[in-house]
Amino acid sequence: MNTSNTKAFGTKAADALLEEMTIARREVLAKDVEIEILYCGVCHSDLHTARNDWGGSLYPAVPGHEIVGRVTKVGNEVTKLKVGDLAGVGCMVDSCHTCESCKQDLEQYCLNGFTGTYNGKDKNIGGHTFGGYSEKVVVDEHFVLKVPSNLNLAAVAPLLCAGITTWSPLRHWNVGKGTKVAIVGLGGLGHMAIKLAKGLGAEVTLFSRTPDKIQDAIDLGADSVIISTDDQQMKSVHGKYDLIIDTVPYVHDVNPYVATLNINGTLVLVGYLGGLEPILNSVPMIMGRKSVAGSVIGGIAETQEMLDFCGEHNIVSEIEIIKMQEINEAYERMLKSDVRYRFVIDMDSLKS
Repeated sequence: MNTSNTKAFGTKAADALLEEMTIARREVLAKDVEIEILYCGVCHSDLHTARNDWGGSLYPAVPGHEIVGRVTKVGNEVTKLKVGDLAGVGCMVDSCHTCESCKQDLEQYCLNGFTGTYNGKDKNIGGHTFGGYSEKVVVDEHFVLKVPSNLNLAAVAPLLCAGITTWSPLRHWNVGKGTKVAIVGLGGLGHMAIKLAKGLGAEVTLFSRTPDKIQDAIDLGADSVIISTDDQQMKSVHGKYDLIIDTVPYVHDVNPYVATLNINGTLVLVGYLGGLEPILNSVPMIMGRKSVAGSVIGGIAETQEMLDFCGEHNIVSEIEIIKMQEINEAYERMLKSDVRYRFVIDMDSLKS
């Protein structure tokens, strides 16, 4: 298969800084779309993969799965997009297409494993996939999203991960007018959860450990803020919420939040992978038919639905734009939660 050299930014080892490198992109196949990448959001998953925090990272690693750009080429069987269209690519670039999950537009739960935008098995040219910290990307049209033209393109990029990660549980648990929703954690995921839940008509509360994020939460659309370290405030919302979206990315105690769920309420983990400590107490769950669940991104149809909804309601991420050459510094700032609320790379800087 023919390939072309593409300028990118990545790392050659877990303990190495990201630097400029050259990668191979396949030439456009019949159902492929080639996208010139204009902006790429920076996700915690990028950092974890670059540094092999989860194990299994493949090197050289080129992260980036919040991609927004413009279509530059299309294959002769492409019907979804044309040259010049604005387009996006999220966390997936392929799946098996045939399993029960894929048939239900749930490619994120592909029973044979979806192909990640980076660090996945490249079925076309071999090796592994490279992400959006690059000049261009070539993707099967099924996994390419149409981007509303009325939105700030840079601020759209994080919707392809942070946005859909929070949209999917909001939709699955039928959030709408009259629903009481709480968000745990105000970061890249949490701020999108507030915006989207409010856009759907819910009453929205932020759980925060400290008062310093109260004004930010209100500015983003939250109706109230509960300080989770204040026992009296936590008691005041006992049994209140229909849905809690927990975006905290590290091990923490979820039991106090379960107590604030209404009968039939659900707490959904979207930020943390691993065992819960202290152990989850099942008594409140059994006595109130409450659930603790998990969710990850969304399928392509659901992601398109989210983008269209954001276009209609003018919802985008709060971002700080950086140059590609500033990515190592941005990673260090992310570790300190020193970003409100998502870094986005202006990929024009890669050309300089």
